[in-house]
Amino acid sequence: MYIAMNRFKIKVGKEFEFEKIWKNRETHLNKVEGFIKFNLIKGSTNDEYTLYASHSTWNSENSFISWTKSQSFKDAHKNVGTHRDVYIGHPVFEGFKIII
Repeated sequence: MYIAMNRFKIKVGKEFEFEKIWKNRETHLNKVEGFIKFNLIKGSTNDEYTLYASHSTWNSENSFISWTKSQSFKDAHKNVGTHRDVYIGHPVFEGFKIII
């Protein structure tokens, strides 16, 4: 199995807006072969930002990579640039192969 995560730094005061974007977003993941589960998780807050991560679990790294090349991926990310005012920088991707 494989875990794909993007970490986001969200400007303090923009957390509700960020969460609303994700709650109302059509991810198209349930239609994708190899997809298992998705969570949006919230971390700590400092003076500048609140840390969030999108966390998805896949049958394999190849399943995830195939999704990133699919029309479903393009559809899920088509409006990403319209909310730049809530982010500090770009998301940071981290991928993990599950060992145990």
